[in-house]
Amino acid sequence: MSQTTYGWLVIAFPLLGTITIGLGWRKLPGRSAGWIGTAAIFLSFLAALGALIVMQGHGEHHRQMVSSLWSYASTVGVDAQMSILVDPLSVFMILVVSGVSTLIHLYSITYMTEDRGFARYFAYLNFFVFSMLLLVLAGNFVILIVGWAFVGAASYLLISFWYRRSTATRAGIKAFVINVVGDVGLVLGTYFIFKHTGTLDLLGSFHAASSGAFGASGDGDLVAGCLLLLVGAFAKSAQIPLHTWLPDAMEGPTPVSALIHAATMVTAGVYLIARMHPLFELAPAAEDVGAITGAATLLIAATIALTQTDIKRVIAYSTMSQIGYMIMGVSVGAYAAGLFHLMTHAFFKALLFMGAGSLIGAMAGEQSLEKMGGFRRALPFTYGCFIVGGLALAGVPPFSGFFSKDEILLITGERGGWHWALYVAGYIGAFMTAIYTFRMIFRAFHGKPVPEAVELEEGHLHHAEVPRNPADGEVEDTEVGFPGPFHTIAERALAMRVSMTLLAVGAIGAGFVQIPQVDFVIDDFLKPSFFGSKLYETRTRDGLLVFGLVLGTVLALTGIAIAYRIWVQRPGIAVRARELLRPAYELFVNKWYFDELIGDFVVRPFAAIGGFAKNTFERVFVDEALIGGTTGLVRIGSAAVRAVQSGFVRYYAALLVLGLAGVGFYFLLQT
Repeated sequence: MSQTTYGWLVIAFPLLGTITIGLGWRKLPGRSAGWIGTAAIFLSFLAALGALIVMQGHGEHHRQMVSSLWSYASTVGVDAQMSILVDPLSVFMILVVSGVSTLIHLYSITYMTEDRGFARYFAYLNFFVFSMLLLVLAGNFVILIVGWAFVGAASYLLISFWYRRSTATRAGIKAFVINVVGDVGLVLGTYFIFKHTGTLDLLGSFHAASSGAFGASGDGDLVAGCLLLLVGAFAKSAQIPLHTWLPDAMEGPTPVSALIHAATMVTAGVYLIARMHPLFELAPAAEDVGAITGAATLLIAATIALTQTDIKRVIAYSTMSQIGYMIMGVSVGAYAAGLFHLMTHAFFKALLFMGAGSLIGAMAGEQSLEKMGGFRRALPFTYGCFIVGGLALAGVPPFSGFFSKDEILLITGERGGWHWALYVAGYIGAFMTAIYTFRMIFRAFHGKPVPEAVELEEGHLHHAEVPRNPADGEVEDTEVGFPGPFHTIAERALAMRVSMTLLAVGAIGAGFVQIPQVDFVIDDFLKPSFFGSKLYETRTRDGLLVFGLVLGTVLALTGIAIAYRIWVQRPGIAVRARELLRPAYELFVNKWYFDELIGDFVVRPFAAIGGFAKNTFERVFVDEALIGGTTGLVRIGSAAVRAVQSGFVRYYAALLVLGLAGVGFYFLLQT
């Protein structure tokens, strides 16, 4: 089979899984929906491997292949087809997405067993993966937009999966609305590009742009188009100021958090910038906006993570920060480095979320670090996975995050000029990453064991007497629309341990495929997708390389040592530091007041405009003038017609005679 045939199979299997589970969920016995969903994604991963193997048999200049099933809009100037683009970049993405998603599906089979919406959950999960795969395989802007919108819709379904929990439904709506803002940006950006290139085909647009389709007069449209594409990327990848949906998305089940943060959705913005690199390289102003926004996001998210007490939100803000590194990387032209970090991040971030799910299961749904402690002996496997994931996230050698994060910063520094500010920001963010990551680990697993940890050491898994929402303490049920009575721990579930073990192997060893100045597997593989790029590089200067690797290691180890000193050896230091730095603490713990600012300057003004439109404009103009006036005229006319309907035949005969006489008189006048 050809690589494009494998590409179609990659998206066909999750779609088939979605349909199968969606149509048969009432009759599927036991956990069969979970196994069907997992098998569908695993088959998609095998198809992605098939595409990789076939592609390796082609020369570098023949690895970009487009396949079209049919043309669904062919008019003057428009030729939109159901087409996919299978090249090294899309194959790289589908391998990461399908591979990590398979493990998350496998983990979910056990984790979600007690939830009443088990089959519905896997139908949504398959649809989510299908949407992401469609997005990354899109061969034209139309399919890209469709996949982009599908991912947003699927995220709403999964974030608000426990739909009877009010905080979950609000979080789902918030994510959907903010992502729609990004959808609008993507559509408008496509318009500006199509206006000059005259084609919706991705490769055709890139070729036209590089051939001078925009010209001198179109520079403004190109920059506008790229900036609008960035709006879409920022919304989907949770970059400031369109990031506020991401921490609230933690209201969904923990495996959903792993899927959104590790393999799908938030990485879509990184992929979009990398895919559109021929356009962005012609609009350096847009590249600069992307790089600066990524750097600002990684710093702001890191400061917020230092103060959060919800374990899932700490990991969520770490995702936001790490995506900032990726956005900065692909915006400065470090395409392979940014995508390499996307891959390594998928391993260790999914691992951390799965570990958090096991820990939350031991706490009977409680997510606050304030109520955790001493789980090191009670959850040895989970603790080991947290350590592996934490070391990779902190960038400690030889774990994968060390190689990928430092390569982004290395290339950023080599750009010179004002990019040195981004370089410095990246290392400051890396230092804070080590602190907040091990703050989370030390608070959850070290110190005096909490009662739940003691129960677990005695062989009993703690169950809440009264189920409550961990966000607001509201008493809940365990029926459909609420979390199940309990979620198991990895120590007691083989499927969960298998998934976490494979991810831990990736978190440890994935970095070795791309060691600076030693091997360039990712660079060499992705190179055909970046032919013609002026920024694509595979070699770096030794001096800056050694300095950066040493600096990154020192900062990571120092951050871990500080976290150990504060939260293990001298816990009182944290309280004193909080009081000493009260203004900064208030800023960080309140998430830089982004929610309040957006509420005051966006939500409430638009709500006021909507209220005015409903209460004044609609009532006065629409209801009273337009609708009221129209109905008044109808009433007057109907009253006149009713008055004529007397019921006397002689009157009707007279009207008929008069009408005929009038018609005859008309024709006499014409002659």
